[in-house]
Amino acid sequence: MNDPISDMLTRIRNAHRALLPDVDVPHSRMKESIAGILKKEGYISDYTIEGQPRRTIKLKLKYQGKKGVIEGLRRVSTPGLRRYVGAREIPRVRGGLGVTVMSTSEGIMTGMQARKKNLGGEVVCYVW
Repeated sequence: MNDPISDMLTRIRNAHRALLPDVDVPHSRMKESIAGILKKEGYISDYTIEGQPRRTIKLKLKYQGKKGVIEGLRRVSTPGLRRYVGAREIPRVRGGLGVTVMSTSEGIMTGMQARKKNLGGEVVCYVW
């Protein structure tokens, strides 16, 4: 697998379309940080880390009736082309209705948090 973050976003997208209650993703610290942001922003209801030899992250997805709370996920920075922005150029997703997930020198955070701390970094993905 060349891009594990893109794999995680695709698994979430496919599980939402199939109306599954939860989805398993192979564990990494970056994916765990992204799951924490998704939970804090209200896109998923909860996540747990399971398994000992091969750890996985189990994400519990949120729905409003038959429609998923997450309307879209888009990977921005790929292994072949990294996207870096300064603190003043952090993009807004859907006019502020979505979330920009960024990797900064102080860790994984939302674009809003990075803007408040005056930090730039790599734009990992958009969630709306």
